[in-house]
Amino acid sequence: MYIEWTETAAEKMADKVQGQAGYLQLKYDTDGCGCVVSGVTALWWVNEPEEGTEKVETNGIPLYVEKSKMIFLDEVMKIDFVPEANSFQLKSPNQILNPRMSYFNKI
Repeated sequence: MYIEWTETAAEKMADKVQGQAGYLQLKYDTDGCGCVVSGVTALWWVNEPEEGTEKVETNGIPLYVEKSKMIFLDEVMKIDFVPEANSFQLKSPNQILNPRMSYFNKI
């Protein structure tokens, strides 16, 4: 799996974490979705990567993804930031996986 950060998204993430120690996790959240295939991705800033996560290859900001949820994600993806929506966006060459991806500081 490879995730590319756009320059805009990388700058926005740096603004959000402001040098705070931690790890960024691409969380496939299924709480309240009713079914594991109905999950929604979000970016979580955490103290430690959760057990069962794997560091994925990126062009910049290190990112951890749950191994068991990788099946729901594409092999090549891009994280962008859309200023008009004030949110991150997760997309691949085939689809937009989350047009308004949230960021949560869990520290």
